[in-house]
Amino acid sequence: MRIVQITPGSGGSFYCENCLRDSVLLRQMIKLGHDVVVVPMYLPLGIDRDQRLQNMPIFFGGINVYLQQKLGLFRWTPRWLDRLFDSEKLLRWASRRIGMTSARQLGRTTVSMLRGEQGRQRKELRRLLQWLSKQTPKPDVVCLSNILLAGLVRGIKTELGVVVVSLLQDEDGFLDGLAVPYSQQAWQLVGERCGDVDGFIAVSKYFAEVMQKRLGIGEDRMHVVPAGIQPQRYEPDRAAPKVPTVGYLSRMCPDKGLDTLVEGFAILKAKSGLRDVRLRIAGGATVGDKAFVNQITKDLHRQGLLEYVEFLPDFDWPERANFLKSLSVLCVPEKRPVAGGVYVLEAWATGVPVVEPDMGAFCELVGETGGGLLYEPGNTEALAESLEILLCDRQRAVDMGQRGRDAVCKQYNIERTAERMVEVFDKVANRYR
Repeated sequence: MRIVQITPGSGGSFYCENCLRDSVLLRQMIKLGHDVVVVPMYLPLGIDRDQRLQNMPIFFGGINVYLQQKLGLFRWTPRWLDRLFDSEKLLRWASRRIGMTSARQLGRTTVSMLRGEQGRQRKELRRLLQWLSKQTPKPDVVCLSNILLAGLVRGIKTELGVVVVSLLQDEDGFLDGLAVPYSQQAWQLVGERCGDVDGFIAVSKYFAEVMQKRLGIGEDRMHVVPAGIQPQRYEPDRAAPKVPTVGYLSRMCPDKGLDTLVEGFAILKAKSGLRDVRLRIAGGATVGDKAFVNQITKDLHRQGLLEYVEFLPDFDWPERANFLKSLSVLCVPEKRPVAGGVYVLEAWATGVPVVEPDMGAFCELVGETGGGLLYEPGNTEALAESLEILLCDRQRAVDMGQRGRDAVCKQYNIERTAERMVEVFDKVANRYR
């Protein structure tokens, strides 16, 4: 198939699951012989970026989107001027210094983008459609990385006359996090624009049910294809780390529960048998997360624990692989139910068990595979107790890590994911042929 995938970038400043999912999926689809064109939006693509994306133009560049939202003049500027603001180097610089991915700051822009041809960024939409119309041969399907891009669909279908499918992963958290009244407006627009989308692919059964209820999507248009990774890239290490080590791999922000993990770590350190336990934190942060990370650092210093905690600046490959191999257990104590958890798959591929809250997709991932322990959400004592079990019972941890590794090889490998994804694309496309 000829597939066009439209993928927002994160700029590479933090561990972005969607970016990682799309990057791995792209490589595998190409390996299967499909003709894949990836269209980056907003910011350069994030972690583990494929070399084949190096020269791809960026559409709806984050700086231009911002300027067109704020100032009417920039809705009419010539392309040569816009191109200056679409410089990859400038966009990466801006992503590290401006809260360009913060839901709290993007209410008006999100609503405008969802209005598509009626929004303030319609000049950018015209440019994208002109570029897509020149691609030959015409794609069989256009895949959106998330439903927040639904404002593009009507224009794509009018211009190209092709099937459009949207992936679904954690959009509810972003939309719910928008300031009032933009959250309600955005949800309403997403619901209206969903009628233009031919099919949806959720990353878990849990999230498929969530979005069906919130958007009124019929079962005939909803499909489930779990995320996958390449298990052969990871090297499971049967030798226990010399020092019991808890790991965190995700964006360093409140929603991901880093502060909760630090509280649980303090409880662990108070136990006589775990006074040497360490905490390693990776995943990066946006400029808006800096105050939060600084506060955590101060709290650790005040408790005399900072010397046992390591904040790692690098989370790209192969640094991430070395980080995972150094862990006894991984824990990202999310504060709200999540759709997936690529960090869980990466830990398992390395033979590392996980501890996660008993909610959302973790019930499917951990509950169905036995690759770790689930604890009562919001209960820090229960979190610490679960970590203690795996840190003190090495054989149990090894067994759980192996079950996780087996699950990745059989259920959550990228070969299986890519094949199932293309099957859905073909099924949806055939419906309209």
